Amino acid sequence: MGDVVSSHLDEGRREMITARTRDAMKEFGDVYEQQYAVALFNSVRYEIEGGGGTQSQLLHRKDPLAGRSIFSGNLFQYLEENRKWRNRFVSVPNSYNINLYEGKTAHDRGLHPKVTINCAGYKALASMEEYMELINNSLPGIKAKVGNHPFIKCATQFPLILWHPYAHHHYFCVMTEKEHKKWHAVLQDCVRHSNNAGLSEDCTVQTPAFTDSVRLHRQAKGHYGTWDMMCGEPPQILANLVMETLHPELRNVIGPRLKGKLQQRQRNWMLISDAVYKQVLSQTTGQYEALVEACEAQKSPLDARLRTDMDQIITSKEHVNSKIRALVLPKAEQLLRTSVQPYISSILEALMEPTSRGFSEVRDVFFRELVEISKNSINGGGKDKLGEHMERLSMLAFHPVKMQSCYEKVEELNLEGLQQRFDVSNPSVFISRAQILMREQMDNAVYTFEQLLNQSLEAQGEENMVKTIQRCQDRVLKKYDYDSSTVRKKFFREALLQIIIPYMLQQLSPSCSPELPRFKELIFEDFSRFLLVENMFEEVVLQSVTKDIMMAVKEAAVQRRHNLYRDSIILTNSDPNLHLLGETPGVDWAAKFGGEEPDGSVEAEERGSGRRRKQVVSMIQLDGFTLPYESCLEVPGVELIPEEDAEACKEEDQEDEEEEELGLHEDPKSPDSVNEIRDLINPVVEVVLPVTEEGKSDVTNGTEQTGGTIVMEDGVQEEVTHVTTVVDDRPRKSLRDKTSPQTILKRLVGSKKQEVDKEEAAIKNAIEEIEIAVREDDGERVAKEPAAESDGESSPPPVPHSRSRDDSGFQSPTNEGPDDGEPQPITNGLNGADKVVDPAEVEVILA
Repeated sequence: MGDVVSSHLDEGRREMITARTRDAMKEFGDVYEQQYAVALFNSVRYEIEGGGGTQSQLLHRKDPLAGRSIFSGNLFQYLEENRKWRNRFVSVPNSYNINLYEGKTAHDRGLHPKVTINCAGYKALASMEEYMELINNSLPGIKAKVGNHPFIKCATQFPLILWHPYAHHHYFCVMTEKEHKKWHAVLQDCVRHSNNAGLSEDCTVQTPAFTDSVRLHRQAKGHYGTWDMMCGEPPQILANLVMETLHPELRNVIGPRLKGKLQQRQRNWMLISDAVYKQVLSQTTGQYEALVEACEAQKSPLDARLRTDMDQIITSKEHVNSKIRALVLPKAEQLLRTSVQPYISSILEALMEPTSRGFSEVRDVFFRELVEISKNSINGGGKDKLGEHMERLSMLAFHPVKMQSCYEKVEELNLEGLQQRFDVSNPSVFISRAQILMREQMDNAVYTFEQLLNQSLEAQGEENMVKTIQRCQDRVLKKYDYDSSTVRKKFFREALLQIIIPYMLQQLSPSCSPELPRFKELIFEDFSRFLLVENMFEEVVLQSVTKDIMMAVKEAAVQRRHNLYRDSIILTNSDPNLHLLGETPGVDWAAKFGGEEPDGSVEAEERGSGRRRKQVVSMIQLDGFTLPYESCLEVPGVELIPEEDAEACKEEDQEDEEEEELGLHEDPKSPDSVNEIRDLINPVVEVVLPVTEEGKSDVTNGTEQTGGTIVMEDGVQEEVTHVTTVVDDRPRKSLRDKTSPQTILKRLVGSKKQEVDKEEAAIKNAIEEIEIAVREDDGERVAKEPAAESDGESSPPPVPHSRSRDDSGFQSPTNEGPDDGEPQPITNGLNGADKVVDPAEVEVILA
């Protein structure tokens, strides 16, 4: 594959990519330097004048994931270099990067991971159909057929794929549906967090300067509207910015030159695209760091000048703003009346419905967790149980599986019909933002409840625990309702601005932008770095539409359809002592109540880093499935995972035909019955056969032999063996490694059915022989007993009664019965009561 990349990305083309990236970064750097000074002016002005805002009622935790890891377990990873599936131990730390290790031992020893995946810009896919729909459009002028097969063959029916428009794709799979759902939720959370983690809101200068620079740079290229690749760290965003124009050009040039079948061309293009992305990302990383360093070096003198001349700068800005407003405002109001106002209510309704359902689900999930804690107190669960419940509650907001129902409510957001008019490329921008806000509100509610409960327990003791929990719960839910309303209204306003402002700028720029340069003459040269006419033009457009947006949100709150508080309802200082608790460290509930952390629980520890790390998501425990196939505990060896090649496909087709003839072919859509497969693979059949050596015990080829004694018809004691045929349920190496685990199980089922039929026939023959021997032995015993009594001789001491169990659950004798010498019938021992069973009934049951 390296030859494919090198042949299409020769030295000349790589130099072209470097030059294009350098030029794009030069253009971005010029805009960034200008916007950095403007962002610094806005930050200093806000600091001096202050800004009013609604005070949050809930406490905010500064570092909620300190000392935590998110998840760890095993997955099957597809290796493209040899086209094989390999078992990998996966660890997701609190950075939400995905680390893949050779095995758990390597992780526990603190070795470096084999692969580290930053999920920014990726999509977590849960089916091959979704993946094929995306990659079939990767090459120009090629329309894949419906149902086209992918270029990889998944080892199981539960794939997990990380897809990126430019970078390398990662393929995983698991064995069961339960694992599939949990891992998919974890991967989605990794993507969600990584997309949002790059631009911190605490950076009041760098973050707004960067976002405004990216927006203005794209607008200069004619790209207005939302952008779904504004995700990750700034160098990643800049690489996406370069690839937005470079990627289509290279695809149109290189795509037609790719040779081979469609799947091979798709694979080769992905390799080429990943190589280009890596080259661009490496270049943007270095150049962005140099750009930030240069701007930070000028921050101190700029800050000093701003604080000295702030009044004059503000006065000058207001004067220029009035001139630009006179030019722009009439045109903006006309556009607003005809093309924007009629759609504001419909856009708001489309945003409010799923978002409000999501925040309501957050409240319900939080309430259910508190009910479980109250039940524990009522039922006398004790301190240890309370400590475990509180430890789980403390990480509720970061548990992707428990929060999945909340996230799914927001994913129903649909802006279809408005996307073309307002150039909304994808609603994923708003969905992701709403999900982040939901997680923040959940964590704020949990943290506030923890602090209130801890304060109450320290003041009032542990008596009346249920009432204490109930009081804290009511206080927190009331605060959550208020904060949830405030956060949602702010989200609705911002979303409306993100949708409407780019559309208005696109419509007004052709007529207004040529007039803007003449306003630069009104700005003093000393203030020109802080006052840009392009920014003031956007501010005038923003002010023109803000009033309508505020009014629409206010009317929605008055209707109270979505549980929104009216703006007139303001909770100020409703709990003045509460915010003092926000300065206290978090509560370690396990240490406070002395609770031990059970293995495999939410509080399972991760010791790979050399320190105690509590895991947010519990390990997967599967009911009704043998332990070796649980991917988060232990997974099958490599020999059970197929290699992907043409021969494997042919062999599997032949095997499918054989399975259909045997009646073993299953509908791929129907779930596998794990219990039926296990019962057929693991039959236990017991028979009685003679042996030559006393007390011999052997385990060979799945059989176990134990010795015993029986009196034969001639009165001679003969050794017998109790043979138990056991089929080992451990993973065994198949003769054909190039088949899937599901096919291996089907083949084993067919062979074991035949073995069971043979062993059942052997059981019937053995029972018939035993019956004949017992009847003949009974006759001889009746004839010998009078002679023995007359001679005064005693019969041999009885042998202890031994029984063996067959598949039917009945027991058959292996020696003589009680001391009275009477023949012992075939019995079954149920609860100590022997019930006589007719041999014919045994045959019927076995049949």
